Amino acid sequence: MTNMLIKGLVATAVLAALTGCGSDDDNTVVVAPTTCAEAGADCKVFTVLHTNDNHGRFWSNSDGEYGMSARKTLIDQIRAEVSSNGGETLLLSGGDINTGVPESDLQDAVPDFIGMNEIGYDAMAVGNHEFDNPLAVLDSQRSIANFPMLAANIYKADGTRYFDAYKVFDVNGVKIAVIGLTTEDTAKIGNPEFIGDLDFRDPKVEIAKVIAEIKEAKSADLIFATTHMGHYADAANGSNAPGDVAMARALAKGDLQAVIGGHSQNPVCMEPGTNAYSETFEPGSECTPDMQNGTYIMQAHEWGKYVGRADFEYFNGEMHLVSYKLIPVNLKKSVTDAAGVKTKVLIADAIEEDAALKELLKYYQDQGSAKLGEVIATTDGLLDGERAIVRNMQTNLGRLLADAQRTKVGADIGVMNSGGVRASIQAGNISYRDVLTVQPFGNMVTLSTKTGAEVTEYLNTVASFQRGSGAYAQITGVKMTVDCTAQTVAISEINGKDYSATDSYSFTVPSFNAAGGDGYPKLSPVQTGYVDAEVLYTFFKDKGTIVAADYAPMGDIVYENSNSPLGCEVTAN
Repeated sequence: MTNMLIKGLVATAVLAALTGCGSDDDNTVVVAPTTCAEAGADCKVFTVLHTNDNHGRFWSNSDGEYGMSARKTLIDQIRAEVSSNGGETLLLSGGDINTGVPESDLQDAVPDFIGMNEIGYDAMAVGNHEFDNPLAVLDSQRSIANFPMLAANIYKADGTRYFDAYKVFDVNGVKIAVIGLTTEDTAKIGNPEFIGDLDFRDPKVEIAKVIAEIKEAKSADLIFATTHMGHYADAANGSNAPGDVAMARALAKGDLQAVIGGHSQNPVCMEPGTNAYSETFEPGSECTPDMQNGTYIMQAHEWGKYVGRADFEYFNGEMHLVSYKLIPVNLKKSVTDAAGVKTKVLIADAIEEDAALKELLKYYQDQGSAKLGEVIATTDGLLDGERAIVRNMQTNLGRLLADAQRTKVGADIGVMNSGGVRASIQAGNISYRDVLTVQPFGNMVTLSTKTGAEVTEYLNTVASFQRGSGAYAQITGVKMTVDCTAQTVAISEINGKDYSATDSYSFTVPSFNAAGGDGYPKLSPVQTGYVDAEVLYTFFKDKGTIVAADYAPMGDIVYENSNSPLGCEVTAN
C-alpha cells in the first residue's frame, strides 16, 4: 500500500519510514505521484466524492449552512476540475436520506431524492432510516431515484435480496464494483410493522460472498463498499452492531480497496498511524482516513456538512490514494470580537447555491413549512413542560416524552432529561410546530441494554440528580425507591415485571445525555438515529388523541431522605 505523508507530521521515526512522499499546502493526505507519472497513459486518475446521513437536510439551516443547492455547486466545480485534468468522478452516499427535518419528513423525503438526482449521485447505501416508513414509501423513493440503492445483506422472505447487491461503474477506464451494505441493527431499532418480513444478515458474511462473485466474473478492477454500518475506532462498537472496521478486518487483505460509510455520523479523521480519532480535526483542517487491513475507510460526518473528496491513481493493477479531504459546505464558527460580541463567520470560502436547484427545492421547502401548522393530534388537558415545574417534579409531558422514545424502539425504560423539555403544550390541537417548540435541539434517541445490576448502577446516579436542574430525570417503565442521601435506588419492577439483577433490560436516553451531558454517566449505546422531535411527532400522530391524565405521575418513583417528595433535594450538613 502506498505510503502517505500528512502535512505537519514531524515525528522523526515516522518520517524515516516514509519514502518518496510529496507534500501539499492544503491540509490533505498526500501520496507521491512519481510512479504514476512514469506509467504515463497507463495511469488512470479518478475521484470519489461522498456524503452520508442526509437526514432530510435538503435545505440550508438558519445560518445558511450546508443544503443541497450549495452542495451541487461544489460538486459541479470538482467534477469540472477533475475532468480538466483527465479524470472522472464517482459520487456515493452512505445512506439515511430519511428522517430528521419536518419539511422533509412530511413529504417522505421526496425533495431529498429529487435533489440527489439533480446533483447526480451514482449510488447509495440503504440506511436503517430508509425503513422508517412503510415499504411502499421506500419503493416509491426507489422509483424516484435515478441511481441504484444498494444492500447486499437485506433479504426478503422468499430468500431473494430486496435490493441489488452491487453495481459496476466504469470510471475513466477503471471498472469499480460498489457493494452496498446496511447495519444489522436495523432489525433491532426498526419498526417491526415495516420490516417484519425482511432479514438483515451479517454484512461480513454477505460481502465475502459478493466479492467472490465479482472475482469469479472478473467484472471489476477495484472493489469498493458503500455502507451504512458505522465507523467505530479500533472496532470498539460497544452496543452497536459491528461496523466498517470489523468488516475490513474480517476480509482477506486486498479484497476490498475502500469503504465509503455512514451511520455513526462522525468525520472519520484519524491520528496518523493509529486507531484513534484525531483530537485536532476541525472543519477545514486536515483529515486522514482510516486504513484497516489494506482498506481505506471514509465517512463525511452528517447532513451534507461536508463533501468527502478522495483522489486516486490506478496503474500496474494497484490503486493509490493521492489526497483526501472533507470540504465544508458553508459551515460557520462563532467568533467573539474585542467588545465581547459574538458572530458567526464562514470557516472556508463561501459556496454559492445552484440557482436552478434552489428554485426547485424551494417549492418543497414552502410546502413543508405550510404543513407544520397542520393538526396532528389533540390533547384533553395541559401537557406540562413549564421549566419551573418539569425540572422539579415528574410531569405528564416529561413522562410522555420518555415513554414516546422508549416505545419507538421497544425499550423497557425511558429516561428524559428535564432540560430537554422546553415548553408546555396547551389543551386542544397539537401541531408539528408545538412539537418543535417542545424539542428544538435535534437530539437523537439512543438505546442501551444492560443487566438489572447495571441498570441499578446507572439509575443510582441519574435518579438522584437534584431538583431544579436540567439533569433532573423524567423516568418511565420503572418502579423504584430513590435514597437521595445515599444516592442509590431499589428497583422492584421494570416494564411491569419483577426486577432481576441478572436479567437484561433496555433503555432509551437522549444522545446529549448518553455522551455525558448534564453529568449523566457516559454510555456506548446503539445510535438509533431517531430525532427526538420526529419521535414525538410520530407518537402524537399515531395516538391522535392524548389523554393527559394517562401520563400523570403514578407514584412509581418514591424519593426518600429528601426535603421534597417530588425529587432529590438534600441540604448539606
